[in-house]
Amino acid sequence: MRYERVKGTVDIFGQDIPYWYFVEQRAIQVALLFGYKEIRTPVFEQTELFARSVGQETDIVQKEMYTFTDKGGRSITLRPEGTAPTIRAFLENSMINLGLPQRFYYLGPMFRYERPQAGRLRQFHQFGIELIGSADPAADVETIQLAKMFLDSLELKKYKIYINSIGCQECRRAYKEALRSYYEHHYDHICDDCKRRFETNIMRLLDCKVDINVAKQAPKISDYLCDHCRDHYESIKQMLTDLRVYFHEDSSLVRGLDYYTRTVFEIKHESLGAQSTILAGGRYDGLCKELGGHDIPSLGFASGIERLILAVKAEEIEIPKPPYCDVYIASIGKQARVKAFQIAQGLRLCKIPVISDVNSRSLKAQLKHADKLGAILAIIIGENELAQSTVQVKNLLTETQSEVEFDYVVDYVLDLLKVEGRKGRGFREGNNT
Repeated sequence: MRYERVKGTVDIFGQDIPYWYFVEQRAIQVALLFGYKEIRTPVFEQTELFARSVGQETDIVQKEMYTFTDKGGRSITLRPEGTAPTIRAFLENSMINLGLPQRFYYLGPMFRYERPQAGRLRQFHQFGIELIGSADPAADVETIQLAKMFLDSLELKKYKIYINSIGCQECRRAYKEALRSYYEHHYDHICDDCKRRFETNIMRLLDCKVDINVAKQAPKISDYLCDHCRDHYESIKQMLTDLRVYFHEDSSLVRGLDYYTRTVFEIKHESLGAQSTILAGGRYDGLCKELGGHDIPSLGFASGIERLILAVKAEEIEIPKPPYCDVYIASIGKQARVKAFQIAQGLRLCKIPVISDVNSRSLKAQLKHADKLGAILAIIIGENELAQSTVQVKNLLTETQSEVEFDYVVDYVLDLLKVEGRKGRGFREGNNT
């Protein structure tokens, strides 16, 4: 019986792997530049964590979570997002004692039961950041700056930043009443999902992709912001303008998670159609308290790796291709293989990617395989070479060949690769791209 991958998942290998290296390494580099430290949380949590944080009536909790009862009778959910687990870890491990603000980044898989399509999978991967412990609008600006710098580091050009403020609990109380009054007069013209949201989470009607025209005419949250929230939002816009971070205001932008307050933002890419959002986030000032901690203002964002890769491919951005094999060592016979392994180890200690034959193939087959791997050099060791304590070093780019003594092979190869512009590329490029 042959087994197939579960619907909504993908196998990542071959030509796709360099894209993952590229995006993930740039994400980490930019996060480190802003002083963020990595955090790793379990891929499953107590279900109640997401019900309380994301919102009991959200689509994620109602329709999309992978939830099961474990053998101890506990309700467990595969994480659908990374913010709630990060806040849970922050509170549980008393990280407030380390001082505020705390900055964390994460990279990892998330799980949602959605209809699979390009840019939307049931297991997907996110890069996210969380800044815990600042209510200052400067924190919002820095977070958007980080997001922009990350996308710029991927050399993306065709994206736009959208921002909005959804106010605090006090602002939203009056705004929700105005929304309810408006939608009561348009109830017969909204979709079934919106009719459900009308009863459970009325602000989500603004995010409807069906009744767009109805949402466009709805009251604007900007007309209901309290003085404090308005000042906060105006400060953010002014600082972004001063920093030449170009943005668009979108009064319909509310985000799909209940924990958001005040600032929300999305970054969309023009080439991805319905799944155009490549990064989104905002402020969640009440989440720490909601999860049993102190009232600590916080904010962050998450970005889907799969969608970012689609955007990179759509813009035909040339990415670094990490070499899998700079040097191939072809050996004939058991003693030659031992020597091949010794030389290979010496080169690897110098950060050179090396592959040695492990299939006892003919010399012709080994050299053909070296060429297929894209190797620059082939080191050949046979009986004659063993007898003379030498190897043949063949440059597969120029078809030239030299005889080199055992003791000088590593230095000779390093010099030759330096000439070809590939010295030490295996690890160094992987860490600096």
